[in-house]
Amino acid sequence: MSPQRLDTIIKDYEKLVKGINQEAINNEDRAYGGIIRAGKGKLVESITQALVEIAWITVLKQDPNRLRTDKNKMKIGIKEGYENKIKNNAVREYINLNRDKLFYRFGTDVHVYIDDKLVLPIECKAYTENAMLKRILFDAVLMKEAKGINKYFLLQLESQLGGDYSKHNGITYGSASTHVLMSHVNVDLEIITLLEGERKVDRPIHKAEYYKPLTVESLNYAVNVFSDALKYYIK
Repeated sequence: MSPQRLDTIIKDYEKLVKGINQEAINNEDRAYGGIIRAGKGKLVESITQALVEIAWITVLKQDPNRLRTDKNKMKIGIKEGYENKIKNNAVREYINLNRDKLFYRFGTDVHVYIDDKLVLPIECKAYTENAMLKRILFDAVLMKEAKGINKYFLLQLESQLGGDYSKHNGITYGSASTHVLMSHVNVDLEIITLLEGERKVDRPIHKAEYYKPLTVESLNYAVNVFSDALKYYIK
């Protein structure tokens, strides 16, 4: 496994974001919005995987064969004690008899494994606003209960969370709404925003007049965050 260079990531970003608008306009088989969303979604996932590889291989100088990523769904079952909340005896008995068959499949966009152990769950978004963050936080709770992982990451191109998540000032104070939501779950969510400037619904970055550059500085920040999280697995 050979990690990408940061300038290659920037070129890939520029190529997709600057070209996807025309591609979506010219495509007669798929809806315009669907092409835009899918393209940006895959872009953020590929950027995330590349940054993790750079952190592990280039920065931490670790064996690339110890690292792998996927997005496979995992199972979580009925939480112990849930049946006690059910008033209907027949339903409660059904839960007890079929507990091993009752499960939910969930996962994040990028699961990072070291030596086949899941260590970094990373949610990837073109942008996030607080209604979306509520679902992300619940996924983080499920991840903690299923895998015992308290640390969860959100990497987004743009932020619509309010506050200063879209400002690269060295320290992020966040926003009132986001802090309130995070205070109600016992997980450690770290938010990484790659592009500066709060997302505006009427100013999409795939249109030339609203394009935002991806910088080496913001990519380096993300690499440092992932390096810090992965350093505990150095050999």
